[in-house]
Amino acid sequence: MFILPLHFFSSNTNWRWFILATVLIGATMSALDVSIANIALPTLKKYYDIPLSLDEWVAMAYMLTLTIFLPLFGRLADMFGRTKMYNLGFIIFTAGSALCGLAPTIGFMIAARITQAVGAGLLQANSVAIITQSFPKKELGKAIGIQGSVQAISMAIGPFLGGLLINLNLFGTQWRSIFYINVPIGILGTFAALIILPKDKKPKVKERMDYAGSITFAAALLFLVLALNEARKLGWESDTIISYLALFVTFFVVFVVTERKFSFPMMDFKLYKIYDFTAGIITGFFSYYVLFGVLFIMPFYLENVLGFSAFAAGAMLTPMPITMSLVAPLAGSLSDRYGPQIMTSLGMLVCAGASFCLIFCSRTPHVDLLIFEFAVLGLGMGLFTPPNNSSVMGSVPEERLGSAGGILNMMRASGNVFGIDLSGLIITSITAAYLSTKGYFHINALNVPHQLREDGFMKGFVIVLIIFTLMCLISAALTMTKKGRTKMAKEHFLSE
Repeated sequence: MFILPLHFFSSNTNWRWFILATVLIGATMSALDVSIANIALPTLKKYYDIPLSLDEWVAMAYMLTLTIFLPLFGRLADMFGRTKMYNLGFIIFTAGSALCGLAPTIGFMIAARITQAVGAGLLQANSVAIITQSFPKKELGKAIGIQGSVQAISMAIGPFLGGLLINLNLFGTQWRSIFYINVPIGILGTFAALIILPKDKKPKVKERMDYAGSITFAAALLFLVLALNEARKLGWESDTIISYLALFVTFFVVFVVTERKFSFPMMDFKLYKIYDFTAGIITGFFSYYVLFGVLFIMPFYLENVLGFSAFAAGAMLTPMPITMSLVAPLAGSLSDRYGPQIMTSLGMLVCAGASFCLIFCSRTPHVDLLIFEFAVLGLGMGLFTPPNNSSVMGSVPEERLGSAGGILNMMRASGNVFGIDLSGLIITSITAAYLSTKGYFHINALNVPHQLREDGFMKGFVIVLIIFTLMCLISAALTMTKKGRTKMAKEHFLSE
């Protein structure tokens, strides 16, 4: 019911670029909303008159839902059709955006954000899969590079656009306009998807839904992410955190046991026998861990240690996503010509060099050099991401593109969550340990001298950047070993 007769245009060899343009509408909306809503959190806190702990759930509910359901949405796309799931994603995301704008209470807002995230998950899980099935191998890197560029630009302009819309107070909507802006875009995307996206192919084998695997995996990931989010506030020794971790282990063990017995599992473990796929999702996780970790810790360094304003700190970090967006299409095209191994390895080595240089940031850095290092990190990410995504998606059979896309995007979202939470946890723990040696046993105590607090932060800051550097070096090593294994692994997968 989602497909209109106009699909006969898809036989045109140039129609793939219209398909890409349609996918980019969804990529823009879902990426933009990750960052645009965060700028409104202080405004929402005042409007609803709620504590910070509740206000945070406006962002957390979106990221949690997006992260835990991406593999499921990818699996559903393989079973019922990627175009159908993508069209449904547009409809749900648009409806969720409208509900966010209408939200009379904070509970309604959080529920609407979850609805939004379900739509965004359906879009993200299927976007790369649709591109992969629509483009020949010789153009796949370029197409994925363009998508990566658009996503990076959307995330970069999100805070600026959100602040602008709130300040403009269009038609007296105040903060609500940051959600209403998605509605006309979503309607446009829905009609474009109905007309342009390719007709779904009928699956060769009718597969049953793995409800047990889907529920246990989502529950396991939910409790793991909750433990990481809350550990900074409650401490690892907290009964709540211990319970979360115990539930994570329990659900994950049940998930693994269940998947091995099910004929059509939610997560096909045979995909992990494909070396390029496994190496690609591991390095993809590391790359986003580093990217979002840097974007998280640097504002604290720039504002609290160097004394820059929030606006200045944001401006200094902007070259990172901008450089990434400029380089991504070129990196994708070069990977089509020379293979993804060179570009992914080079990208991670560049990121390692940038992370290593940031280790030596002091209280009196050369600002121009600091901005240059941010730009170099964006360069490395731009060189790495499109070729890596192309390599991952190109290594799996067509009937598993949805599952692969869901897992790939889940690892990206997980890198976002873990990069922020673990980096914050490491810095907080090291700062607390340092202050305790100076006789201050409560990190938030008002009598802690500012200088000592800065010293503790800088010690944790250095450790986190060393971890980032090591992750980039490990990723570079993994990408160097991928050449020539895709075809062999793929044949092994299909022969089973």
